[in-house]
Amino acid sequence: MEEQDRPCEYLSGVGPVWCPGCGYYGILSALVEAFADLKLPTNDLALISGIGCSSRLPYFVKAYGFHSIHGRGLPIAQGVKTANPELTVVAVGGDGDGLAIGGGHLPHIARNNVDITYLLFNNAIYGMTKGQFSPTTVLFPITKTSPFGLAGESVNPCALAIVYGASFVARGFSVKKEHLKDLIIQGIEHRGFSFIEILASCSSFNTTDMNVARIINNLQMVPEDHNPEDEIEALRLATDKEKINLGVLVRNPRPTLGDKFQEVQKKAKAKAPEAKAQAAMEDLLAQFA
Repeated sequence: MEEQDRPCEYLSGVGPVWCPGCGYYGILSALVEAFADLKLPTNDLALISGIGCSSRLPYFVKAYGFHSIHGRGLPIAQGVKTANPELTVVAVGGDGDGLAIGGGHLPHIARNNVDITYLLFNNAIYGMTKGQFSPTTVLFPITKTSPFGLAGESVNPCALAIVYGASFVARGFSVKKEHLKDLIIQGIEHRGFSFIEILASCSSFNTTDMNVARIINNLQMVPEDHNPEDEIEALRLATDKEKINLGVLVRNPRPTLGDKFQEVQKKAKAKAPEAKAQAAMEDLLAQFA
């Protein structure tokens, strides 16, 4: 098979149903090309999603898929990875799905350093339900749920991930496909929780916040001399008011949740005879079931 055809191996044959001009097409393309470059077997891949336009993605990719309920993609992805650590697990969701109803899961996935990759599609609007403001809406104050403007402030996804302790944090842009593909590859290869915010246009309901021309005119790449272990500097880059910084903000390896589970198993076996150790482990695992 020709090298340029390899990404097609990861397409399910189900055609995407996003609007014309949607930035999510670029994300899908970057994702399957990343899988192809990594030469990941399709039966070793699992895509987990919540609810929203972005969460339709598992249907379009040839892999194990779980289209879950609103905001619950991350804990389900953690369960999949815990049950089968050999799988490459990628969770996907939108800014509303991941930062509103699902926002309470992000800090715990990050602090526990669960070995999964989370792609947060940020178009700063609820698109599937036809244009309500989301936690990241900034420049488009008039929406169907804010007809007289927004009273609240927006959240910064990368800043949240950094403060919560994610061991890999990056920001990409759906239009810069090659750069985004490289970020996804780095995120998957990183052992631990990888959080990648992906800026994407919504051509139907928010052409202000994620206007492609506005982003292109204001973006810059993370400086080459940036130390990704310097979380304070990473936070400054993530919250820059003048420029939109794209690239790897944080890469700070540390033991994963799976590593810690193995430590617990060793301690349990050392404390009791084999039969008692097995019973103790079963009781321990039942607490997390």
